[in-house]
Amino acid sequence: MSATGLATAHSVVAPSSRSRKIAATLVILYAVISMVPLAWIFMTSFKTPPDSISYPPKIVFQPSLEGYCNLFTTRSRQTPEYIASLPPPAGVCDEVVRQRNMVIAGPSNYVPRFLNSLIIAFGSTFCAVALGTLAAYAFSRFKVPLADDLMFFILSTRFMPPIAVAIPIYLMYRELGLSDTKLGMIVLYTAVNVSLAVWLLKGFIDEIPREYEEAAMIDGYTRLQAFWKVVLPQATTGIAATAIFCLIFAWNEYAFALMLTSDTARTAPPSIATMLGRGGIEWSAIAAGSLGFLIPVVIVAFALRNYLLRGVTFGAIRQ
Repeated sequence: MSATGLATAHSVVAPSSRSRKIAATLVILYAVISMVPLAWIFMTSFKTPPDSISYPPKIVFQPSLEGYCNLFTTRSRQTPEYIASLPPPAGVCDEVVRQRNMVIAGPSNYVPRFLNSLIIAFGSTFCAVALGTLAAYAFSRFKVPLADDLMFFILSTRFMPPIAVAIPIYLMYRELGLSDTKLGMIVLYTAVNVSLAVWLLKGFIDEIPREYEEAAMIDGYTRLQAFWKVVLPQATTGIAATAIFCLIFAWNEYAFALMLTSDTARTAPPSIATMLGRGGIEWSAIAAGSLGFLIPVVIVAFALRNYLLRGVTFGAIRQ
């Protein structure tokens, strides 16, 4: 081939410069559109209650911490004479609420319910991934009778919306004494997530050559030792990706948390959604609570982002 031919040759696999520019433009546009709701939540959390419901919406406003003060405290309305008789405000929130003729009565229930979300979401994710890994390994390595039928049955548990089985689960939990308990919610979220974990992890474990385990067992390892020291380290990518998906479901779940909990085990999603102020909904406090609720999942996803990216493409290219 001539030098000219070499210069003008173009791979059918590598994208052209124009295609890369179009793809980059679309990705940036999608990212900007996706970030608009988050930016609006962030702005609303620093608005006063009147500014948060103003129409047309205010883009330029005087920032205020009233939403965060309302999120973390409970308040009671008092007469101006009573407020004037009080000593000077003890902090920023005390000063903010006095401007509304209120005083701080105590802490809100946001922090305890946020902690409930942490315990239930991470506890159920750990259990679902642990059980899913063992079940996926069994389906991948052993001859399980009716394996295809069992795998379809496991997947079928996610066919119906959760609200369809909420009433039967509520009746069972009431009889077993699991209503409004952290253990009950962990067991429920584990049962819902384990099917997803089995299906995702089976694909990852199928990609790990059996010869690695056979070589380990020839060297004297037991099946369990080979699984622990050979399979698990190579399945780390799939386990991390599966854990993120399970955590997102358990962290954001609303229907079961609303129906099966009332006070002790109530999580943050139904608590944030029912934040009512005096005479209306406190949108600035809801925005502040939603913003804080995003932080743990964002931190976990950011910390495991490399595992997640590798997990999505794992097995796409075969040797």
